[in-house]
Amino acid sequence: MASDRDIHVEADQVTIAYGERVVQRDLCFTINRGDIFIIMGGSGCGKSSLLRVLAGLKAPQKGRVLIQGESLWEQDEELRQEILQDCGVSFQQGALWSSLTLAENLRLPLQEFTSYSASECDDLIEYKLSLVGLGGFGGYYPSEISGGMQKRAGMARALILDPSLLYIDEPSAGLDPISSRQLDDLIIQLSEGLGTTVVVVTHELASIFAIGTNSVFLDATEKTYIASGSPQALLDSCEHKTVQSFLRRGEAA
Repeated sequence: MASDRDIHVEADQVTIAYGERVVQRDLCFTINRGDIFIIMGGSGCGKSSLLRVLAGLKAPQKGRVLIQGESLWEQDEELRQEILQDCGVSFQQGALWSSLTLAENLRLPLQEFTSYSASECDDLIEYKLSLVGLGGFGGYYPSEISGGMQKRAGMARALILDPSLLYIDEPSAGLDPISSRQLDDLIIQLSEGLGTTVVVVTHELASIFAIGTNSVFLDATEKTYIASGSPQALLDSCEHKTVQSFLRRGEAA
């Protein structure tokens, strides 16, 4: 069992809703330091909504999100932003500013939140681009690179402030198998090399089993989680038919 010092993020009775429509209710799970934590489930179950709540982009209707023991939504705005500066978010489509080069996209948070000199920013930008395999591409605009490269550039921007916690929404969506595997390898590298805790929304089975060390399974019908644990453990021992159907789809009958 993980000690309190090992717990990086905790969802405590979290309910997510849009107006009167409840998406998920009573979510309780922990994400340990260094986890590659997978949020999975069928279409429309609320995976991306949960990611937004954990990342501080949407308040839960009820319950608490604790990051390093601090209740995110019970802080004043200043302290909440201080907590969130240790979190990076990589969006599904990269969410890069199309009118800015990759280097300029990465420079924005450095200008906003640090006092680094121009040369220090240049060095850090090139390092983070190199970290995701885009060294030398700082002068390119998003439209001049592939979709997979845009996703990696989005990761570089999410990592620019050296967060200990990284949220990634559907990293493999729309990518070919080779590009998807390269992103999986990058996520593992970030976790093992930098000690980053990574929370990933994905429905791709290859990625789930390749990178996931822990997970939560959301169900759209029951509107709550129905399983948690490492993906391999759920495959081996979870008896819930929905979970087994999801994790074994594509297998020969």
